[in-house]
Amino acid sequence: MSDTADMLLLMTRESRPDLAQITNTHAVTPELRRELIDCWIAVTNSGGAAGFPFPPVQDDEVAPVMDKLLGRLHPQHSRLITARFDDALAGWVVLHRDPYRLVGHWGTVNHLQTHPESRGRGVGSILMQELRKIARDELGLEQLRLAARGNEGLEDFYSRLGWREVGRWPGALRLASDDTRDEVLMLLDPL
Repeated sequence: MSDTADMLLLMTRESRPDLAQITNTHAVTPELRRELIDCWIAVTNSGGAAGFPFPPVQDDEVAPVMDKLLGRLHPQHSRLITARFDDALAGWVVLHRDPYRLVGHWGTVNHLQTHPESRGRGVGSILMQELRKIARDELGLEQLRLAARGNEGLEDFYSRLGWREVGRWPGALRLASDDTRDEVLMLLDPL
């Protein structure tokens, strides 16, 4: 049995997170905004590759980026998917579709993250499975793309979910003078 299948079996035995989809910035409460920012800070400061490569980060760095991301939410173009255990935000991910007709058949996945306190419970896999259904069934997308930081094990994680590596930008990410990484380009199709 694969790691993903094992995790899903485990998730059926334990409580699964509650998933929510947010398609409009007006649906984001101040409490949710705060939770999203706090999650992003916790993920980044624990070493997660979620968009801020130089930890530690603080509220004044993350909040403006979060506000820009939330401001782009739109039912046809940008969705936020969250996972919760009870009252605690466990993770989130963003699905974006370019409104330009030439490339409107594919979507981009950004900022998948699981709060450090919820890791090991399958949250990332569940979020990606839900995102895939939304992309296919609600947005009519045919493929999804993402870019991941190399040397983090992310290629293996996404591969277990059906993604395949389609290329790399060698040495694209310089985290330190002695730490340069590839940016890994991944594709999921068909949905």
